[in-house]
Amino acid sequence: MTSTSPNQEAWVKLFEKHRIVEHVDETGSFTITADQIKTFREPRLMTKFDHAYHLPPIFLHHNISILPLTRGTYALGRFDIFHTSEINKAPLKNMTLTSHFETLDFDHITSESTAISCAYVSGILESFLGEDITPTISGRMSSDRFRFEIASAGNITRQIDVDRAQIEIDAGFESKESFNLIEAKNHFSDDFVIRQLYYPYRKWQAAIQKPVRNIFLTYSNGVFELREYIFLRLHDYNSIKLVQCQKYAICNFQINIQSIQDMLNRAKPENEPVGIPFPQADSFDRVINLCELLASEECLTKAAITENYGFNKRQTDYYTNACQYLGLADAQAQGFVLTPKAREIFQQHIQWRRKFFIEQLLKRRVFKEALALYFDQVALPSGDQLVAIMRQAQLPGIHSEITLGRRASTVRAWIDWIAAQIEDL
Repeated sequence: MTSTSPNQEAWVKLFEKHRIVEHVDETGSFTITADQIKTFREPRLMTKFDHAYHLPPIFLHHNISILPLTRGTYALGRFDIFHTSEINKAPLKNMTLTSHFETLDFDHITSESTAISCAYVSGILESFLGEDITPTISGRMSSDRFRFEIASAGNITRQIDVDRAQIEIDAGFESKESFNLIEAKNHFSDDFVIRQLYYPYRKWQAAIQKPVRNIFLTYSNGVFELREYIFLRLHDYNSIKLVQCQKYAICNFQINIQSIQDMLNRAKPENEPVGIPFPQADSFDRVINLCELLASEECLTKAAITENYGFNKRQTDYYTNACQYLGLADAQAQGFVLTPKAREIFQQHIQWRRKFFIEQLLKRRVFKEALALYFDQVALPSGDQLVAIMRQAQLPGIHSEITLGRRASTVRAWIDWIAAQIEDL
């Protein structure tokens, strides 16, 4: 959050008024009510922190986080409430639609609910779960009364009592064998708050006889990433464990080795863009995700990107620079906008978008030579090989071995992304 945001200002006042840090230091936690929060700002705007980057600076400075206890009370303490997202290295599975759905636009999925609907009707969810499923529940509801333990600073375990706190379930699907809870996001992030899986899990595992499965779905650029988690110990909030993950795409044609090689052979490298640094942004999926966010808005300021979409300030610089480097975005006085060509491509089929991104990468000499080397040796180039390619390219502003090594990491990650698009590799 930025230092001038209304949430930040309100929380600073609340911390001072109620001496929250002192209470946490003395007793391990502080219980705050919705009425107390409301003296400065609406509680529903003040208490939703799905990712660590959502926490206001005063929370981060004192290593404090927040959990709902009831519909009107919250616990503040040095709780470990987030889980770091695992890297999904599963190969991409293509799903082909056999029917046409006029009410679902598979090329322009902009919400979590639409992503879930598309994953369901395309067979992605049933493929991942291995079961025939039927949608049954969704929306806001109350949790039951339950107790759990949570890891806290200083290797201390704290006990939390929840009594009918509000929870929100993106979707629930039932089969003969199990009940499947779906939590969905339409952007990538480095972590997520475990509560979004744990509170619904505790409600439904106590309410039904069937096993409850916890599914985290992320959608971006036509790719559905699914992860299934279990809790090793029912009463342990932090006992979350990944048990399987997959990647899916909905398409009626594929990008194969030959099509990538054809693009490589046709590519004519351009001069390095003036005034824009060589990329240092290791996740190409997040480059695309940022473009998707820009496609949904006329313009986004650097502050808006930092505050709302999972980047810290440094990452915002890295990823907006990467978009500009590839000719995908422009910096204007008001903020960042997609280039006309990039905005046009986002009106087309998902597969054409992937082709476009690959072609943009291959317009840069380093990436073209790195991909050619990948095909020659049938393996990702090493860091030393990539540094040699970059040194030979005489990239402006990059001279030290340390800087070359960091940029080589990005090149390797982006070539790996291209390889992951190849269905028959």
